[in-house]
Amino acid sequence: MPAAHALKLLAIETSTDTLSVAVGGPAPLAGHTGPGAAQASATLLPAVQALLAQAGWPLAALDAIVFARGPGAFTGLRTACAVAQGLAYGARSAAHPGGLPVLPVDSLLALADEACHQRAQAGQPLPPVVAALLDARMDEIYVALYAHGPQGLLAEPLAPPRLCAPADLGAWLQQGLPAGLSLAAGDCLLAGNVFEVYGPQISDLPGERQHALPTAAALLRLAPGLLAAGAAVAAQDALPLYVRDKVALTTAERETLRQAQIARLAEQTPEPEA
Repeated sequence: MPAAHALKLLAIETSTDTLSVAVGGPAPLAGHTGPGAAQASATLLPAVQALLAQAGWPLAALDAIVFARGPGAFTGLRTACAVAQGLAYGARSAAHPGGLPVLPVDSLLALADEACHQRAQAGQPLPPVVAALLDARMDEIYVALYAHGPQGLLAEPLAPPRLCAPADLGAWLQQGLPAGLSLAAGDCLLAGNVFEVYGPQISDLPGERQHALPTAAALLRLAPGLLAAGAAVAAQDALPLYVRDKVALTTAERETLRQAQIARLAEQTPEPEA
C-alpha cells in the first residue's frame, strides 16, 4: 500500500439523507454532496464518474474504495455496499487481479471524526470521549462511544454501535464511559443529528453538543490508519452493518409507537392555567 499522502481513494457515504462522495487520500481532491437515501441509487454512479474524471484517475488507478457500512438508512447502506463491490470488481487489473480492496468503515466512526475535525478547525477543545449519535427513526438512536487522545480519534469504539431509546441514552452513555469520567463533568462530546429530532427527550443530558454527519471526507481521513491496520477486505466480503434487524414495523407496532409518542407529547405540554 502506498504512503498515506500518495493514496488514491474513492469514499462513499450514503447512511443518512445526505449523499457524500469524495476522491483523494487522505485530504479530498474533489467531492460531491446531494440528496441521499433512496435518491442516492440514481446519482451515486454519475457522481463517482465525475469525481474520478475531475481528479484524472481511471478507476483501476485507485488503491481502495472506502464506504460507510452503517449503521444508517437501510437503502443507503445497501446502495453504497453494492456500488463499492461493483466498482471494485470492475477494476480488475494486473495489480489487483481480484479487484480493488474495499474498506468498510462504521458510519458512527465517520460521524465522530467529522465532529472532531469541525472542532479542530474552529480551535475548540475536545473532551476525551465522543458520543456519535445518529437518528435511527422509529424513536431510536444509533450510538457508539469513541475515545479521543493526543494521537487523535481511536478507531476501536469504547462501546460498539447499538440502538438506544432517547430516554435511556444518558444512563447508557454514563455506563460506557471509562472509569473516572462522567457526563456531568463534561467528559463526553455529544455529536450527531439527533438534537432537533429528540430535543425534549435528551434536553437534560450534560455535555457540549456538535451537529455533525458522517462524510466522505471523514472516510478519507480515517482510511490510511485503517488500511495500515489491515481493515480492507475483498469486495465479496464487504457487507453493511445494520444493527437494527428489522426494516419495517408491523401495523400493531406502528400504532403502539404512535400512542407512545402521543403520550410523551402530552406529558411535555404544560397544563393551561385556571
